[in-house]
Amino acid sequence: MTKQAVDVFRSCIPLFTALSDPARQDIILLLAERESLSVNEIADASTLSRPAISHHLKILRDNQLVKIEQQGTLRYYSLTLENSVSQLKELIDIVEQDCIL
Repeated sequence: MTKQAVDVFRSCIPLFTALSDPARQDIILLLAERESLSVNEIADASTLSRPAISHHLKILRDNQLVKIEQQGTLRYYSLTLENSVSQLKELIDIVEQDCIL
């Protein structure tokens, strides 16, 4: 395996970690169904508390899986998967090039 392949794998660890949690997966799926939601709207659709939802949204935001749009005093979250999809495509490409015999 090349150093580039190892580097790409390592760079995906935070993304995999963010995607590995079922609560965050549920938030992603919920946001995929709707254009944007506030923390309260996400909490209403979940069994988790509002602080727990905020924690998970921060992790998703830190990994560029969601973005925030401020509307007055409310913050609305929506999916922004472009960077993550690009990162995963890069991983797939490198695996196909370097790891498949």
